[in-house]
Amino acid sequence: MADQLNPDQKYELLSRNLQEVLGEDKIKTILKERDLKIYWGTATTGKPHVAYFVPMSKIADFLRAGAEVTILFADLHAYLDNMKAPWELLALRTQYYEHSIKAMLKSIGVSTEKLKFVKGTDYQLSKEYTLDVYRLSSVITEHDAKKAGAEVVKQVDHPLVSGLLYPGLQALDEEYLKVDAQFGGIDQRKIFTFAEKYLPQLGYQKRAHLMNPMVPGLTGGKMSSSEDESKIDLLDSPANVKKKLKKAFCEPGNITNNGVLSFVKHVVFPLLAKDEKFVVPRNADYGGDIEYDNFELLEAGFAKEEIHPGDLKTAVENYINRLLEPVRKVFEEPSLKALAAKAYPAPGKQKAAAIVDEVVPSRLDIRIGKIVEVSRHPDADALYVEKIDLGEETPRTIVSGLVNYIPIEEMQNRMVVVLCNLKAAKMRGVESQGMVLCASTDEPKQVETLIPPEGAIVGERVFVENFEDGQPDEVLNPKKKVWDKLQVDLKTSSDCFAQWQGNNLLTKSGGKLRSKTLTGAPIK
Repeated sequence: MADQLNPDQKYELLSRNLQEVLGEDKIKTILKERDLKIYWGTATTGKPHVAYFVPMSKIADFLRAGAEVTILFADLHAYLDNMKAPWELLALRTQYYEHSIKAMLKSIGVSTEKLKFVKGTDYQLSKEYTLDVYRLSSVITEHDAKKAGAEVVKQVDHPLVSGLLYPGLQALDEEYLKVDAQFGGIDQRKIFTFAEKYLPQLGYQKRAHLMNPMVPGLTGGKMSSSEDESKIDLLDSPANVKKKLKKAFCEPGNITNNGVLSFVKHVVFPLLAKDEKFVVPRNADYGGDIEYDNFELLEAGFAKEEIHPGDLKTAVENYINRLLEPVRKVFEEPSLKALAAKAYPAPGKQKAAAIVDEVVPSRLDIRIGKIVEVSRHPDADALYVEKIDLGEETPRTIVSGLVNYIPIEEMQNRMVVVLCNLKAAKMRGVESQGMVLCASTDEPKQVETLIPPEGAIVGERVFVENFEDGQPDEVLNPKKKVWDKLQVDLKTSSDCFAQWQGNNLLTKSGGKLRSKTLTGAPIK
């Protein structure tokens, strides 16, 4: 197909459905002489899901336009971004990604003749690359490094140096992969402009950048590997696809924040065969099936509420299953099933050494409790002694310094949030078997107990979003200072929600934990 296209037609194919192109003139100049060389990188963290068909459909466009495409499995980046992937799992997850992406490309019928796969650690640990990292670090300001990664690297109050390195490494990848352009989401724009600014300072040429829009997930926000209901896994069964689409946000007439409609635009239509139409199945009583030649007509019909959300979901369900069926078959291979289990072990089955070494919030045993009895400490005027029901055989005794902040009558039968795996310690002669978590400020001095969400159940576990996997330590070792290291990033948000590094504290029954009035307040 590429041989039959002129440079303008190739550019049209390369740029269709993109939100922005930086370096359009540069790309058009290259296309007059030869085909473009492009790379797309993906950090090997959570399992690839159906939203990966969005970049895959653009990579299909690149290949059809004759471009040479490199897919970078950014394993080192995955570790540097706040240790989203444990070091010992990097190689396994990279293998899983490669098999997944090859299966996806096969599913959409793309020739991979001009496609190659590269693993970041194959060259990012070389002497030359490492020296360039040092050279780059000598000209980049902390402000620019942090700003560049603002949309991509997890932003926390106490960032690791690794997160500041991340944008520089991504910029250097353009030079070491010898490409003309880098492709990514619009959320990468700051890293792309960062690369354009700093690569020339090392004597390397500035590259062009191709940016996809951010496609909303099924719940309306970003489709995330860590938010199970927002994404459809590549290996989800047809029944699970139906279940998740049923819950998907698809408001009648809403075309601006509609993950189902966006998926049709960025995946289904670009992958339809020539002369194939998009079919929305409908009951004969409502006019029967309706077909669309292009997305604009479909969008207009949905905006006018000519198409019911349920019918659109049924149509998308059919196309998603058509895409996923070849991927499911590939992963029926026993060796790939074993790979998936090793790369993404079930909660609690990761190596003990990894759990011990990694300071992650899943190590905290935080539960919902109810104060069933409270009294003043016999030997300390500022302390309460509480009996707290945590769903165990008997209530726990916990000592809290809340006398000056909450009247005793308001403590009785109060729902609270308790850190349960601190080492028991005596407080003025009374052994305390946990800690009631509170938001507090020093100026003025205010303390408020965290409020569980409505409907929270006594004894249920509280977890930090994006860190749902893993088992809490039986007892937090005080010598390792696990609690101290995690506590510095626990605070309330600007709207009073309890968070760790910007991730909400949640219960399985649903809902967020919060403080009554305190914002930006440490939780301890």
